[in-house]
Amino acid sequence: MPVVFGQIVVGPPGSGKTTYCAAIQDYYNKCIADGSSRHVYIVNLDAANIDMPYECAIDLVDLITVDDVCDNLNLGPNGALMYCIEYIENNIDWLLKRLRSLVDKHSSSLPPPYILFDCPGQIELYTHHGSIHHIIEKLVKGVDLRLCCVTLIDSYYCSNSSNFISALLTSLSMMLHLELPHVNILSKIDLIERYGSLEYNIDFYTEVLDLSYLMKNKNFNKDKFQPKLAKKFRNFNKALCEVIQDYSLVSYIPLNVQDRLSIEKVNNTIDKANGFIFGHLKNDDLSQRTNLMSNAFGVEQFEYAKTAKIRENYTFADDEEGELED
Repeated sequence: MPVVFGQIVVGPPGSGKTTYCAAIQDYYNKCIADGSSRHVYIVNLDAANIDMPYECAIDLVDLITVDDVCDNLNLGPNGALMYCIEYIENNIDWLLKRLRSLVDKHSSSLPPPYILFDCPGQIELYTHHGSIHHIIEKLVKGVDLRLCCVTLIDSYYCSNSSNFISALLTSLSMMLHLELPHVNILSKIDLIERYGSLEYNIDFYTEVLDLSYLMKNKNFNKDKFQPKLAKKFRNFNKALCEVIQDYSLVSYIPLNVQDRLSIEKVNNTIDKANGFIFGHLKNDDLSQRTNLMSNAFGVEQFEYAKTAKIRENYTFADDEEGELED
C-alpha cells in the first residue's frame, strides 16, 4: 500500500474547518484539475455534521450520529459528540477498512490520493481528551498516513488581547497534545477588522511577537464593574504569556479561502510539514526537483512582506498611520 499524505483539520467551533476542507477539495480537484499534484478525499469525523458543502468519501454519520446518541442514551449535544468520538476509537477497524479500500480503488489516472479529516469542534478533544490522539496513532500505523495537524483559529480572536492569549494557549495545548507536525492558521482573515481596528499590526499576531506589549495595552482586562478582578486576571494572563513565549512554538498563517494565492501559501507550508513535497517526485522531473531544492534552501521573505497583502486589503492600520503623519 502506497504512502498517503493528509491533514487533520481541527479548531474551535465556527473557525471554518468544514469551509476550509471544501475549499481545498475544490481547489485541487476542480480549479487545477489538469495539473493538480493530488486528488483530495475528505473524511468527516464530526457525527453532528450532516449537511456538508463537499463531496465526502467516508462519513462517520454512516456509523453513528449525535441525534441517535442523544435519543438513546439521554445525553446532551456535547456529551453525545464525545461519545461518538470514543465510539469510533473503539471501532477503529471500521474506519481503517474504508480508508484502505479508498486508497486501493483510487484510479491510477488521477493524481496521488490526499486525505483531509474534518474533525468536530469540541476543543477538549485536542487539548486533553485522549480519543483523537489515539485515533491518529492508529491511522498512522494502520494505513501508513503522513499527517499534518492544521489548526484553524478565527481571526476574531485578534480583536481583543485576552481572546488572543486564549487562542495562543489553545494552539499550544493542541500542538503538545496531538504530537504531529503542526500548522496554525488565522481563518477568515478578510473579516479580521469587522469588530474594530486591531490594537497592533497584523505581523504581531501572525508571528506572535513580544507578548509583553499586550500587558501594556490600556484596554487589557479593563473592567469598570470589577476592577479588582481585572487586576487579578491581569497577573494571571501575564503568567500565561510567559508560558507561551517560553515554549516559542506558536505562529499563524493568515488565510482567506476565497483567495487562491492565500490557499497556495498555506498548502505550501503544510506540504513541507507533512513531507508531501518529498513524497511524490516523478522520475527525471527537473521542474519538481528544482522546486524541491528551492523550498529546502530558498530564502524566505522578510516578515513585513509576508503579510503585506493582508494589511493592504483587510486592515486600516497603514491608512491611519499615513493620516497621522500628514
